[in-house]
Amino acid sequence: MLDVKRMRILREVAEHGSFSAAADSLHLTQSAVSQQIAALEREAGAQLIDRNRGNLRLTDPGEALVCHADAVLARLDEAERELREIAGLRGGRLRLVSFPTAGATVVIRAVAAFRDAHPEVDIQLAEAEPETSIPQLRAGQHDLALVYDYESVPLPEDRDVERLLLLEERMQLALPKGHPLAGQGQVKLSEMAEETWVIGTCTATCRDNVKLACRNAGFEPRIGFESDDYQVHQSLVAAGLAVSLVPELLLTGRHAGLAAVDIEPDAPVRRVWALTRPAEARSPAAGAMLEILAAECERFAAAR
Repeated sequence: MLDVKRMRILREVAEHGSFSAAADSLHLTQSAVSQQIAALEREAGAQLIDRNRGNLRLTDPGEALVCHADAVLARLDEAERELREIAGLRGGRLRLVSFPTAGATVVIRAVAAFRDAHPEVDIQLAEAEPETSIPQLRAGQHDLALVYDYESVPLPEDRDVERLLLLEERMQLALPKGHPLAGQGQVKLSEMAEETWVIGTCTATCRDNVKLACRNAGFEPRIGFESDDYQVHQSLVAAGLAVSLVPELLLTGRHAGLAAVDIEPDAPVRRVWALTRPAEARSPAAGAMLEILAAECERFAAAR
C-alpha cells in the first residue's frame, strides 16, 4: 500500500525540481525528504526519481505516480472539506423517522426549525411505528428515530441505541360528542365496560396498553374495531361506533365530532423517546436535531 503522505512529498519534489526546495516548502529537512522518497520507491517497487543528473527528473513510474497522486490528493482534500462541513452542519444529511402522531405535530415543527438553522444539511423524514423503526435504526437506515412506549408496556433495553425522553402524555378517553359522559370533566375507565372499543392491530404497545388499562379497571374490553390509524379511530368514535384511548399529540387536530375526557384515577401514560446510535457514532446533525426536538416537546408540554 502506497503511503499518501509520501506521495504528497513526491509531488512537491516534482514541482520544485529538488529535494532542498521541496523540503523548504514542506518545512522538513532535506534528509527527511530524501528518506521519504526512498521509502516510497521501496513501496512502489520502482525508481521514481533519476538522481544522476544535475536536476532531479521523474522516471516514467514517477511520472505515472505523480499523476495518480494529484487525483488522490484532490479527492482527499475534498473529503476533508466535506467532513469539516458536516462537523460544522454546513453539509451532510440527517435521516429521521417518526411515528405518525409525533410526525404530524412536534416533528414537523422541529424539521422546520432545523432547516432554518442548518439549510445546507439534507434532511429526510420517514414514517414508521416503533416495531419497524427501531430495527431500522439499529441497521443504520436512520440517524434518529422518534418512538413511544407506555409505562405499563415499556420498551426493552437496547445496548445498541441511546434514548432521550422527550415527552410524557396522559392518555385520554375519546367519546362521541353526544355520549352521556362526554361533558364530564373526568371519567372512570370502569364506566366504559359495556362500550365497544377500537384498538390497534399490533400485539405490542397501543393494543396491549388499552387491554391492560381496561383489565386494571376491572373488565375485558369488547373489541369491535381494529386499526393502527388514529384517524380511523377518531372517525369511528365521532360516528358513535366505538370509544378509544388517544394520546394528547393527536388532540391538536381532533375530529369535530369527538370529545376527549380525562381518565381518573391512574390514566395510562405514553412516553415519547428519541433514539439514536451511541454518542460516538452519532452525527453532529443528529445531535442538533435532538436539542431542537427537546425544545419543541417542552413547548408542547407547556401549552397543553
